[in-house]
Order: sequence, then C-alpha cells, then structure tokens
Amino acid sequence: MGLGRRLNNVDDTQHQLAWRVGGPQGSGVDSAAGIFSRACALGGLNVLGRREYYSNIMGRHSYYDVRVSDAEITCHRDRVDLLTTFEAESLARHFISVVEGGAIVFSEKDEDTPLDKITYLDPRAARDLTAMLEDSDLPASTAGTLEYARGHGVNTFRIDFDAVVETLAERLGAPQAIAARTLNTLAVAVSCALVGYEVEYVHEALAKTWPGRQKIIDMNVSAVSLAYEIVRDSLDTSGFDIELHATRSRESRIFLNGSQAVALGKMAGGLAFQSYYPISPATDESVFLEAHQNFTTKDGGSGAVVVVQTEDEISAFGMAAAASLTGARSSTATSGPGLALMVEGMGWAGINEAPIVVTLYQRGGPSTGLPTRSEQGDLNLALYGGSGDFPRIVLASSDLTESFYDAAQAFNYAERYQTPVVHLIDKALSSQTQTVPPFDMDPVRIERGSIADPERDNPDGGDFPRFRVTESGVSPRSLLGTAGLTHWTTGGEHTEVGRVTEDPVVREQQMEKRMRKLDLAASEIPLAEKLQVYGNPEAAFTLLSWGSNKGGILEAMDMLKVDGVEARLLQVRLMSPFPREELSELIESAAPLVAVESSFSAQLAQALRQHTGRACEHLVLKYNGRPMSARELYGAFKEILGGAAERRVVLRNPYE
Repeated sequence: MGLGRRLNNVDDTQHQLAWRVGGPQGSGVDSAAGIFSRACALGGLNVLGRREYYSNIMGRHSYYDVRVSDAEITCHRDRVDLLTTFEAESLARHFISVVEGGAIVFSEKDEDTPLDKITYLDPRAARDLTAMLEDSDLPASTAGTLEYARGHGVNTFRIDFDAVVETLAERLGAPQAIAARTLNTLAVAVSCALVGYEVEYVHEALAKTWPGRQKIIDMNVSAVSLAYEIVRDSLDTSGFDIELHATRSRESRIFLNGSQAVALGKMAGGLAFQSYYPISPATDESVFLEAHQNFTTKDGGSGAVVVVQTEDEISAFGMAAAASLTGARSSTATSGPGLALMVEGMGWAGINEAPIVVTLYQRGGPSTGLPTRSEQGDLNLALYGGSGDFPRIVLASSDLTESFYDAAQAFNYAERYQTPVVHLIDKALSSQTQTVPPFDMDPVRIERGSIADPERDNPDGGDFPRFRVTESGVSPRSLLGTAGLTHWTTGGEHTEVGRVTEDPVVREQQMEKRMRKLDLAASEIPLAEKLQVYGNPEAAFTLLSWGSNKGGILEAMDMLKVDGVEARLLQVRLMSPFPREELSELIESAAPLVAVESSFSAQLAQALRQHTGRACEHLVLKYNGRPMSARELYGAFKEILGGAAERRVVLRNPYE
C-alpha cells in the first residue's frame, strides 16, 4: 500500500491524497503542481491533475488540484487533504474545501488579512464568506477562515516564507531575489515533508523539471532540504496523520495533459498540416505541435508537421480545407466562438467532400463566455453548424487515452467518408494532467479511403467525375495536382465533374449521394467506437453521458455499489451518425434514465429524444465552468434513487 491514513475515512478519501496549491496567476502555481506531480509519478504513484484559472495573464487567482493514489484514478476530488498557499486569496477561497484531519499550509504574512482587502476576491464570494464567518462569530478575515478550519478538525501550519528565503539565501551565498525563485519548490517540499514523502523523488522531479541546468537544480535541492528540516524541527505535526509513500513501482508511464494527447494522436495518425488562430483553450495543442514539428517516427525515420498561425478562424479553416484537397492530412483546432466563425467553411467542405478534421475544445459560452472554464454546450454547434444539410462525423473523447486514439482515427473517418470530422474535447479534459501507460501504436492504422488513379479511374481522359454518384455515397477523390484528373471545386451545387448547376434532378442526386455517407458510416463504424457500457450492463439505474464526465461518474458508481446499488453508464462516443438503434435497445430497460451533462440544456439528452423518442427522467447538470466530482454526483444519484429529486438536478459549488 503506497498510502496510509490513521483516521476514520469518509466516502471519497480512502487510499489517496488530494493536494491543492493556489496563488496569483504568474506566480508559479503550475510549476509547483508540476514538481509535485512528477515527484509522485516517479515514486510509482498514479497522478491526476486539475487546473483552474481565470482568463487573465497575471494577478487573478488560480489553483491546481493534484490527486495521488496507488490505485487507478478517474477524476479529481473537490475536497482536499492538504492546501498549500503563499497568498491570502487561497485561504479565503479554499479553507472550506479541506477535509477534517487535513491541513492548510500558509504564509505568515497572510495570517490576518481582511477579506475586503483581498484585491481579486470576487464581491459575491466576499459577501458569502463574510456572512458564513459572522454566523460563527468569527472575523471576516483570513484569521477567521483559519479559526473556522481549526474548529472543523483541520490542522494549520504557519510558515514564514520570507524568513525561509532569507535563510536559504545565506546558505547559498546568493541574493535573496535569487533564493526567492525557489518559493514554489519550498511550498511543494513543505507539503511532501508533512506527509513523509521520500525526498529522493522530489530531487528526481527537480532534475526532470530543469534538465541540464545543474545550478538551478542544486539551488532547489537546497530549498527542499531546508523545507524538510523546518517541518521536522519547527512544526508540531502530532495531530496530522496523513501519509504519502512511494510504491517504488517502475512501470513505464507517461505524464501529459489532454491537449498533448490529442496532438500526439494527430502525429501518430499522419497529420501533415495544422492551422489555427489562438483561442483558449485550443491554443495549447497547436503550441505543442509547433514545438515538435520535426520528430522521429517509431521505425526510426523522420516526420514533420507544418503548423500555421493564421489571421483569423475563417482563414484557419480555409487553409486546412484546401490542404486536405491536396491529400495532406489536415486539421485545425479551435473553441466554440472559433467554430461559430468556421461554419461557412464547414458547409464548403461538406459540399466539396473535403476530408478535414476540426478539434473543438469546448469552453463556457455563449459568446466569449468563460474562456478558461469547461462546458459541454457546443454539441449542437458541432452537429448542426452550417447552412443546409451535409454529412459530418462527430466524435467525443472521455479520457486521455481515448483522446489520443480518437485524434488519430478522426483522419481515417475524414478520408474514408470524405467529409468534415469534428472531434469534441471539453476544457476539463484538455487541461487535465495524468499518468497513463504509453500509447500502443499497434492499433493505429492509416486508411486513406478511395483515392482516384488516372489510369484506373479515367483511362480515356477528359473530365473526371470527382463527384460521381455511387451507391455508397463515396466517390474516388482526385488530389489537387494529379495529372489526368479534374479539379473543380465550388460552393455551389455541382454536377459529377464539379460544374455549377441548379438542375433539380442533379441536385437531388448529389444531395442524396452525400447524405448516404452517414448510413455507410453507421454500418461500418464498430460499436466500441460508437458507445461504451460501464458497470453492470443489466442494471436498471442507467446513466447517459459523454466527455470528461465519465471519470466522476465511474467513481460515483463505485460508491453506489458499496451501498448495494448497481448502476450502468452509457457513454456515447459517436454523436454523428447518432447510434440510434444501439441506444434504443439499451435504454428499453432503463429505470430511471438519467442524463449527466456539463451544460444547461442537456444537448445529448435532446439528441437522444430526437433520434429515439425517449426522454430522460432526470437531468444531472453542471454549468458553472468547473468539472463534476464523484462526491457531488454520488449525492445527486442518491437523491434520485431516494425519490426526492426533481427532474433537473443542478450541481452547485460556490467555493470552486
């Protein structure tokens, strides 16, 4: 057992540690979380991270949750065992989230800051926190939050970080400004020392964080030694019983986030060209691709991807669509507002049967909405965006491994069915960091679909019927630049050779030809790529969901099982063509059928009713921009099972 706890456990806190670090954006919160995560991963532990931040470059509050376990982890925890911070706002926002028996590590300078003096604390949060503290006869300050926490069984550890930095500067013989750069490492090291984590893994994490920069590594190693010394000699930890220990497992694993998993999947799938216009949270994927444009392939060869930043989203789509006509596997990555600008291009790609992939990173809408928060409100945009009817494939990933393989498979779908493919990723998944086994390349196949050959398909020369009417709806496609073939594209309806026409019979033939592709895809795509069933497949209590919600639902189902309640999850992966027949059969025995979605309108439930006529008896929804936790889902499911729930159950947490 890699973790130990000598306390009475409460539902979702067994055999694991949930750690949170908070601070102003630009202060190194992500760096601290990275060091802590690497140290735990290097010790053989499973790691899952959740990143929350404002759409602001510097100053506003951000925090990072890192959950660690010797067992598999599928989601974050909204309550933490250990909160570490070096600024007052984290105390104000997160003291309420620390579990009984847990601990808060804070800076001495933040011990008594009035809430109304915390610059970026939202007025609503300040009012609610003030009222809560006043109800407990406590001052509206960080001193009040700390006293409240102590009254609820939380340990508090004050660290004079300024004095620690001064001591470190003396030991290093360096200016304090230089020593102060280790503040994030000090916060991580204090946390690790409190739980008794083996220091050698922290040292190893530092080496991996700054490879080849020995002076920086040595300075941070000194900071770690000082932090462990302070915890050992200066803090009374007798009331704190949470421990974390390495398993020493050396199984091969990789540590990455969802955006990186998608980028790697595209590279594995043969991506040749990606265009983008910067937009949160999609930009991270293209930035990663830019940093790895030239790479070594599995067989020792070399590969390359051309990545172009364009002047706007319309240009990004147009460039990728044009590149796809040359035979280059092409994609673009965007978010909801970006796809809203691309929909005219989507129609152009649809009528010209261009195999383009769009990775859609969903954030909170409408309009600019919540640029750095998560939501699932763009499903209808992906399914119906654009004028008129044209086929498109829409698929949704639910974890990092699926994100990798789906990103590769999206190109096969695009080229096999000669149509746009929208790959849905929600922000919670894109920024989620996790240890996963290395991706197995053997299942990855590159299927180019039907490509025209002049000698075979047009031996007599003349105009080539690029849009030949076929029974399947798929015609051999002529790649731009291929001698002996016709290359005629237009946004207007066209004949088989591409010339504009408004003839009613030809219009019907071309429309019906294009739309037959959806029937072909529905018949060919395997069931496992359409949906997955988790839990007891015979259970009556049935949950319907998609995307990153899966992780929290699976853990909540485990909690229900402890209560003797069997449940099953129908996780929809293919949104278009919608798996109508497969779902119709599965939901016949659902009692009740509960949709779980991160949107206000439950767009998957709408699609289900549209295609099957079955309405969900309950909707469990969250749309505050934060992902669902197992604990809150478990509470909602218990309420439904107890007969006390209304049809809409909204998950609310004002302290996220």
